[in-house]
Amino acid sequence: MLIAILIGFVFALFLAFAGKYLKGKLSILISLIPLGLFVYFLQYIPSISEGKLLVENHQWIPSFGVNLNFRLDGLALLFSLMITGIGTLVFAYTSSYLKNHIYLDRFYAYLLVFMGAMLGLVLSDNLITLFVFWELTSISSFFLIGFNNTNPDSRRSAQTALAVTGIGGLLFLAGALILGNIAGTYQISEMIPLSEMIGQNAHYVLAVALIFGAAFTKSAQFPFHFWLPGAMKAPTPVSTYLHSATMVKAGIYLLFRLSPVLGGQAFWNTTLLIVGAVTMFYAAFHTLFRTDLKGVLAYSTIAALGILTFLIGLGTHEALLAAGVFILVHALYKATLFLMTGAIDLGTKTRDITALSGLRKVMLPIAVAGILAAISNAGIPPSVGFLGKDLIYESTLHFDHSSAIFLTILAVATNVLIAYAGYVAGVKPFIGKLPTGMENVDFPPLLIWLPPVLLAVLGFVFGIFPGLIQESLIKPILTSVGQNASDVHLKLWHGFTPILGLSVLTISLGLLLYFLWKPTKSKEDFIERFERISPKSILENLAILFERGSDLWTRIFQNGYLRNYISVIIIFLVGLVSVTLLKNTTYNIDYSSFSRLTVYEVVTLVIMILSIGFAVFTKSRLAAVAATGVMGYSICLFFVFYSAPDLAMTQFTIDTLTVILFVLVLYKLPKYLKLSDYKTRVKDAVISTAFGGLITILALEVLAQPVNEEISNYYAENSYILAHGKNVVNVILVDFRGTDTMVEISVLTIAAIGVFGLLKLRLKSSERKQK
Repeated sequence: MLIAILIGFVFALFLAFAGKYLKGKLSILISLIPLGLFVYFLQYIPSISEGKLLVENHQWIPSFGVNLNFRLDGLALLFSLMITGIGTLVFAYTSSYLKNHIYLDRFYAYLLVFMGAMLGLVLSDNLITLFVFWELTSISSFFLIGFNNTNPDSRRSAQTALAVTGIGGLLFLAGALILGNIAGTYQISEMIPLSEMIGQNAHYVLAVALIFGAAFTKSAQFPFHFWLPGAMKAPTPVSTYLHSATMVKAGIYLLFRLSPVLGGQAFWNTTLLIVGAVTMFYAAFHTLFRTDLKGVLAYSTIAALGILTFLIGLGTHEALLAAGVFILVHALYKATLFLMTGAIDLGTKTRDITALSGLRKVMLPIAVAGILAAISNAGIPPSVGFLGKDLIYESTLHFDHSSAIFLTILAVATNVLIAYAGYVAGVKPFIGKLPTGMENVDFPPLLIWLPPVLLAVLGFVFGIFPGLIQESLIKPILTSVGQNASDVHLKLWHGFTPILGLSVLTISLGLLLYFLWKPTKSKEDFIERFERISPKSILENLAILFERGSDLWTRIFQNGYLRNYISVIIIFLVGLVSVTLLKNTTYNIDYSSFSRLTVYEVVTLVIMILSIGFAVFTKSRLAAVAATGVMGYSICLFFVFYSAPDLAMTQFTIDTLTVILFVLVLYKLPKYLKLSDYKTRVKDAVISTAFGGLITILALEVLAQPVNEEISNYYAENSYILAHGKNVVNVILVDFRGTDTMVEISVLTIAAIGVFGLLKLRLKSSERKQK
């Protein structure tokens, strides 16, 4: 399985380097990559149907419990087949849709990375590994959504999608770490037997809330749904691949996968029910006002994702069965509708519903695909959509709760609106009179009309022969999430039942709404007014506030003045350390040591204090330099007093050189002026005094602590034996810590070269100005 995942990345790397030489010549052949992977996963259907699993483990970071654990079960198999199967058709479609595009090979590279990331995501049995692939889908989708990078709207949409899903990724990582800490493992299959213990843990709610944040942002659940309609700025192959079968279903996959681990608790079920219900009706309602084909499909996709979240929240056997079937149903008809939209856009150069009609006369295969997809979308028999719709109503009607009737009504209302959206997107563009000017629309190429037709027909094949998916896909899905699949029997006809009545009602009301309600620009503009208080608007306002706050922070703390940087660092250091010191009521300072000071030590100390004061308050630079030298030489005396002649000599040399350098540059400096006002000088004095006092207290506290002489004894005993040096300090600097010393010298050298370069640049600039 690891090889299957890596294939996408390897070929993407190849295209990244060889694409400029190929120039799209291998575009159709690239479709063989997902096709080969589709056949690879197809071969496991018999064994998975028999209840077997394919497990593959590779060590990665075993000490942290992070390994490349892969597991192919029913749920992973369904998603893998959708990723590679629909991927094959999208890759083939792209070769014609983006034919002669200058960056076609780059586009394929992005698609391959995304495909590999999605396969890794659905096959991972380790939460941390899953997170890595989760983030790779976000990053690769950013490049896909923003592929038309010359378009500001495309760039903005890509940034929004990355920001929302990126935040979700961080939440996922935090939730995965907490969940792994609770369970003692990051392997999902090992967590399932521990589900009861996990549910009783005090951190269960926090872990689940973080996982929800990841799933809701990825699968565009309210209030994080707004990034998906914006992502429609991407080329149609991207919309088809990401928003029908792969990326947006990653969050649904995560919820489905973790339902045996985290499900069954009130917090899990209630949250998913509420969020799913709000999302599905809110998004379905918005389809009434959209005039762009992609806009209609975007909001109907959000509604479908809401239904899936809603079903997982119900958590019953019927609900999980309905969710498993609906994942496949939605992928088939929605991919068809997106590919159909791309064909219309390619041929007519418009996606405006109000301007489209009668296109059956110029693109009959596309019309057939669109109408078949609309039938499946509405749940009309004998399509597989009819099975999915029936199972949804069965799960709500049989829900053992007082809210069952309300939930059923909500499901019916949502499906009526989704059916309407399907009629508008899949039927309206092809019926009626062909608008003037569209008679010359070219018949779509083979690779433009064949993929949507295949998907549309497949939706009816599975509907007429549900046994094809019952044993091979649906039952294994239920088994993979701990459900009994022996009683699953998919069939079109169950007799005259209330569920059949609800299906007929849904189809009829959807048709009635289609004939009575006509989307217009004025209606779309009307609903857009309410976007000012939408989650998207709130996020944009928060982004503006964040930008302004960042600007204020920069002007205060990162304004380019070195003195301000030093002041901020010192203030925060003093504040943090002072809080710790104030909490400590007992101090170990040995005040008796002050009584042992000699007269010459006190005199030297007084000289140091006076020289510092003189250097600060004098108005002569030369006097200030001299005072600084006196202070340095006084420090040398202290080293002599405490038997450190080498340090004294080093300090003496440094101070002498410093004084000489200062004197040499004095004539280059401007006139001595006081450029700071009184308040600034007072502020600097307070900061300096506080910092000096803090360092004094810390030094006295450290000196009073018991000394661990193990390290110093080691150096004293081994300096001569190992390094043949009698000066322990020098041996430490040159031998024991020689690498550290060398790196420090290198840093200083690099800094000196940088300063020299800046000065040379400034000198050349001045010379040019003079010339």
